[in-house]
Parts: sequence; C-alpha cells; structure tokens
Amino acid sequence: MSGHSKWSTIKREKGAKDAKRGAVFTRIGNQIAIAARGGTDPSMNSSLALAIEKAKQANMPNANIQRAIDRVNDKNAAALEEITYEGMGPGGIGVIIETATDNKNRTFPEVRNALTKNGGRIADAGSVMFQFDRKGVIRVTATGEDALLQILDAGAEDAVEEDEGMTVYTDQKDLAKVRTALIETGLEVIEAELQYVAKNHIEIADNEIAAKLFKVLDALEDLDDVANVHTNADVTADIE
Repeated sequence: MSGHSKWSTIKREKGAKDAKRGAVFTRIGNQIAIAARGGTDPSMNSSLALAIEKAKQANMPNANIQRAIDRVNDKNAAALEEITYEGMGPGGIGVIIETATDNKNRTFPEVRNALTKNGGRIADAGSVMFQFDRKGVIRVTATGEDALLQILDAGAEDAVEEDEGMTVYTDQKDLAKVRTALIETGLEVIEAELQYVAKNHIEIADNEIAAKLFKVLDALEDLDDVANVHTNADVTADIE
C-alpha cells in the first residue's frame, strides 16, 4: 500500500484538539455503545477494547465510558445504527462517511448538506465503496528496518513509514491480534482501528482544490453523528 495524504496528518492533529470538546465524547460513546452489543467485557470483545482505548486516548472520563457500555442494557436508550454513506469531493475524490446515529432522518440530511454546501455531493451506493478495502490500521511510533520486520512477524500485511512513525495494515479480522503482538514486542501503538483504505490514490497537487477538499472533510468531521471519514486523496499541495 502506498500514498501519503496530508489529510491523515491534519485529521490526527485536529482529533487531538477536538478531544477537548464534549462532542468527541458523544461520538466515541456511540462507538462504544455499538461495540458493546458484541459483549460488555472488553477482554472478550476486541471491538469494545479498541473503542475503550480510543476513548482513553481522548481523555474521556471512565464514568462516560461505563455509561456508554451500560447503554446496551438500557431499554430506554435510543437505538443506535451504524450507517455508511458514500460521497464525491472536489477533484473527483471518493469519500466514505461512517456514522453512528439514533436518528438517520437527521443524519442523512446533515451529511448531504455538509457535502453539497462545500463542493461535494452524495454518491450512489457502491459507486465509491469499490475503490476501498476494509482494513485494520495501526499507527506505531517506531521506524526503520528492524521495526518493519517486527511488524511483519506480528502478522501485519504491510507497513508504510511516515515522518511520525509507521502506519501498519492488517486484515480486518486480524486487527486486535496484530495490535496485541506489536505491544508485546515493545512497540508503542498510538492508534488502532478499522478503516476504509483506498486501493489507489488520486493526487491533489492544486492548492485551490486541496483547500476545497479540506473544507468538505472538516464539515463532515464536525458532525456529531460522524464517526470516521475516509478518502482516496493523496494531497501533495503545499497548504497548511
């Protein structure tokens, strides 16, 4: 796998800032509640364990985490749905939008408006998804050949070195297993989650198109019901 998107770096930096806001706790809480449907014991439910880890990285209080887990047994709590939308952004970029919502009649118009008001549009189901694979994505701080060998020995499919470390790719069913193996080898894991990974990237070298694309992605990320946004953009334009 190849291609480096500046959006990936900006998204992680933005996520760190957003962690100070209550909105991100709502977003992660919804992900925890959905994961807890597979079992409320994180030692037996790897999806829940990963969601809890994400919450802790965002400094989400333990009480909020437990409340989200307890929601699975709360008959008065609104039912949550995971819905994935497909869209097109400026420059012909494909966009996958993952949401967790208790009201799809609210969420769809919000997603559609975030796209259309910023130069994008909703796409027909399947017209964008075929350009992506569902993969486990792990980020570690290590770099170099020795780290790469450890990563591959842990069962990863591939790894790409970046300025801040390495991005590790796994089969989606192997995410938790590979993450555990990496930690056991002494590597520092920053993040681990399932993502839609582009099969091929579209280079965006034009500053104006890149700025428009970031505006679309920011608008989507700011929606409370949006859990993750993925693109096939490889932004090489020199913009902040």
